[in-house]
Amino acid sequence: MRIHDNTEPRMPRVPLTLSRAAFVLAMIVALGGCAVGPDFVKPDAPVSEHWSGKGDPRVVTQTAVNSRWWQAFNDPTLDRLIQAAYRQNLPLQIAALRIMESRARLGLAIGSQFPQQQEAFGSGTKMGLSRYAPNSYSVDRNHWDYQLGFDAVWELDFWGKFRRDVEASRAGLIASMADYDDALVSLTAEVARTYTLIRTYQVLIDLASENVQVQEEGLRIAESRFRNGVTTELDVAQARTLLESTRAAIPQLQTQLQQSQNALATLLGQPPGIVQTFLTEHQGIPTAPVEVAVSVPAELLRRRPDIRSAELAAAAQCARIGIAKADLFPSFSLFGKLGYQTSIQGGAASGKANFGDLFDSSSFFYSFGPQLNWPILNYGRLKNNVRIQDARFQELLVNYRNTVLTATQEVEDSLTGFLKAQETSAREQKAVTSALRSVEIALTQYKEGAVDYQRVLDTQRVLLQQQNNLAQARSTIATNLIALYKALGGGWELRQGEPILAESTLAEMKKRTDWGNLLPPAPLPQTLPPAAPQKLPAFSSRGL
Repeated sequence: MRIHDNTEPRMPRVPLTLSRAAFVLAMIVALGGCAVGPDFVKPDAPVSEHWSGKGDPRVVTQTAVNSRWWQAFNDPTLDRLIQAAYRQNLPLQIAALRIMESRARLGLAIGSQFPQQQEAFGSGTKMGLSRYAPNSYSVDRNHWDYQLGFDAVWELDFWGKFRRDVEASRAGLIASMADYDDALVSLTAEVARTYTLIRTYQVLIDLASENVQVQEEGLRIAESRFRNGVTTELDVAQARTLLESTRAAIPQLQTQLQQSQNALATLLGQPPGIVQTFLTEHQGIPTAPVEVAVSVPAELLRRRPDIRSAELAAAAQCARIGIAKADLFPSFSLFGKLGYQTSIQGGAASGKANFGDLFDSSSFFYSFGPQLNWPILNYGRLKNNVRIQDARFQELLVNYRNTVLTATQEVEDSLTGFLKAQETSAREQKAVTSALRSVEIALTQYKEGAVDYQRVLDTQRVLLQQQNNLAQARSTIATNLIALYKALGGGWELRQGEPILAESTLAEMKKRTDWGNLLPPAPLPQTLPPAAPQKLPAFSSRGL
């Protein structure tokens, strides 16, 4: 052991000056460019090169999908209903409000990149110490203590945890917009489908009423022949049975009609009965065009909002893996505290000190420096959290592929249904024409006594059934076309250039809360931008 005598010079202690602290801070920030965890790569989801209907002259693949597909029905009432639903549907408004929530969450994530704790503090404390308290000798046991200052703690984003949180929040924001588009696609399709059902039930009621008139005429003829002794009462009973059976079907159809009207009112965000103002004229079942534009299967990945949402959900979860992994490593923070402190000993009347001394230079105090935290004994909690996030990410990758697969199935199913329903309708039309002729011949022969009334009953039953089948086939054409456009992701373009929240809603929210420049929302991208160094959006530092 070496012994120093008192004459040996000692190295002076160099205090940690502000310049040195700034240098340390700069070095730590410079090293903080890394971000742990995987970078998101769009998953593969193979689709067919063409739809099964390729080659059919009714299927057009060179033309983009009609963004306002409902106009293909040339039904002004349907156009007005969809516009009303867009403005008033309550679930769609909920989806729009979730966009507002996601924008605020993104702002919250961005703010976490800066000093997480910034507090101004001040206190005035009257102290009364025990005579027997430790270290109380020669200390004034009764005094006031005043403090005023500022405290800050900044956990540096050394491992990219906060940047990953911004990535996840940004993906979540764009996903909320995709969810809104998906809700809009579903809404337009459901309004059109419900409207088609209403028109179908109206047609079925009209057909039943027309057949009632035909069957009433058959009953009159049977009663006349029975009174004249030409036939037995059996013909009258059979005629009345068929007539009452047809009449009984009308209230059932009216019930289904009313229920469909109530469902449409709910889609419009209105109480039951409001749709009567839209359905003033009986226009028949919407007539679908013969041809349909379906583009190519690869376009489906871009158009379908639920596919975009599934991709963005996976991207957000990928970033959360990095957030969890960052907890495995030590966190680096900078802390600082400065302020003024003074005590008035023996009470304010003693005169030993003055409250004005609080702002004296001798009352100034400060403390600052770096801090390291590393939860090294966590018993596997942090690693298992990483595993949880990774498993969730893999789930979402599989869900994305399944969403694409389901989407292609929906397109194929509805496309096949649309094409085959057209063929069915053409054959049903011929069947109705033949049935009408059969009824005319049977009634004529019955009047002449050539056939019994059973033949008349059979032809009338077949006529009503064939007419109903034709109406259902025409309705099926329309509903399959609606389902096809929904499967292709058509309809969300309706929001372009339009507000997604009513002015009254925006005014109510602004009155209640300071939303800054987050209301109304600016147009949002539909997909994530290419990977690049994170740049804070303009609204991150204003209006939050």
